[in-house]
Amino acid sequence: MPADPSAHGSGETPLRRAADTSRGAAPGPVARGSATSAVEVRRSSRRRRTVSAYREGDRTVVLIPARMSEAEERRWVTVMLDKLAAQESKRMLGDGELAERAARLSGQYLDGRACPASVRWVTNQNTRWGSCTPAEGSIRLSHRLQGMPEYVIDYVLLHELAHLLVPGHGPRFWSLLESYARTERARGYLEGVVAADRLPHLPVAREE
Repeated sequence: MPADPSAHGSGETPLRRAADTSRGAAPGPVARGSATSAVEVRRSSRRRRTVSAYREGDRTVVLIPARMSEAEERRWVTVMLDKLAAQESKRMLGDGELAERAARLSGQYLDGRACPASVRWVTNQNTRWGSCTPAEGSIRLSHRLQGMPEYVIDYVLLHELAHLLVPGHGPRFWSLLESYARTERARGYLEGVVAADRLPHLPVAREE
């Protein structure tokens, strides 16, 4: 599976908070996160390209450039909420757990028809999130997915499992993923990671 979902993974550069919450900062609309805490968006004219987020009591604060459109704001709020959730979940899946997860996903969404011989993490995939070799029944996931939300990892796993049954990306392939309700959200998350990697300064989710 290409990482653009085609291009690169993301890194992180610490960002300062003070400049965004003082001059030029205006509260944005309040939304609801995936949990029960509220989300407050703060726009700053001093912030040009970077986006950051942090916990503040029972709410999450997302700091964005003032020039961002409402559509960009909604996308970045989703991306940053997911980044925070990933950072707060320190547990990494091992190869064995990854294989168990693949078997569960195959049974739940593919009627158990996709039976990989091996499922493992690899560190040599910098332009793909995952790949598979149907002839060998092997699936490989990029280590850059480690720490991302579980629904994203599940999507990439399911994507590669589907390739064991259908090699291309035609209608028959995508029909196999229709029952996974978080397909579009996971694709959006990965696209957000790619977009963040292209910024001069990469976004970082901060806990405070």
